[in-house]
Amino acid sequence: MTRCFDVCNGDADGLCAVVQWRLEDTRPAELVTGLKRELALLARVVDAQAGDQVNVFDLSMQRNRADLLRLLDQGVHVRYFDHHASGGLPSHPCLESHVDEASDVCTSLLVDAHLGGAHRAWALVGAYGDNMAAAADRLDFGDGFEPGDRAGLRRLGELINYNAYGDDERDVCIPPRLLYPLMARYADPRDMMAHESIVEDIDAMRRSDLRQAARATVLWQGPAGSVHMLPDAPWSRRVLGCFANHLAGEAPDLAHAVLRPGGEGYVVSVRAPLAHPHGAHALCSRFGGPGAHAPPASTASAPATWRVSPPPSPPPAGLQGES
Repeated sequence: MTRCFDVCNGDADGLCAVVQWRLEDTRPAELVTGLKRELALLARVVDAQAGDQVNVFDLSMQRNRADLLRLLDQGVHVRYFDHHASGGLPSHPCLESHVDEASDVCTSLLVDAHLGGAHRAWALVGAYGDNMAAAADRLDFGDGFEPGDRAGLRRLGELINYNAYGDDERDVCIPPRLLYPLMARYADPRDMMAHESIVEDIDAMRRSDLRQAARATVLWQGPAGSVHMLPDAPWSRRVLGCFANHLAGEAPDLAHAVLRPGGEGYVVSVRAPLAHPHGAHALCSRFGGPGAHAPPASTASAPATWRVSPPPSPPPAGLQGES
């Protein structure tokens, strides 16, 4: 019997892409997901056989290339939706790729376009959660939605995205692998907001974490940006990316970096200036960071979080004044 696997980032963009896909294709599928920092998820697909189907959503092909090629060479059919730096698309008869690295695209929007907008509300949740507000604002809701619903979808996306940050599942309100089934119950995300108490639980945790982050130490501030330091604690591990987005919204002409101690170095989350959204990928690459996605002009950069070792003191020159 042919098996199907859905492999996705555990953030809003990845989870909402899978929700859209499974609302359209209701065949049983095994979900493989993880926290934001868990990038090499294709390595977990170890028992797929020739003829099986693997769908990949919102995972850097560059970081998963070896396992992608392994699956393809085994005769596994792979459908790949993503917007991060790919490092070049392999040519293989078993690969169906939907990869677009444009700055105003995210994976939920790619799936939305592929499905003809069939589940647009969930696409909007994913896009807002991935900081693609301008792109999301350009999309029509469709029938049955009011203009005021947009704020609710944005809030839900931001909460789902916040919930993906942490070093392990003990840090987050609910592991993404358990959040997805709650999302998948609802064709309309407004119904999830109305009926799932976990939404308010995540919101309360996020508000508390942001209040603590507001007291962060400013390590450096200059005409081009700022560097903030958080302590290493469960709340800071959760709020790292969310706080970086907050800073970007408060000062859209500046670049921002938020650091916390992690292991023998720092974990760093970077946002390019909203008004000049370039350079996040190049900066992350200099420090061995994951394939980032350059943000559109009206959004913060997509997740650009990586580990720097050994701890830089003062902050590395690459963070000072670069975007």
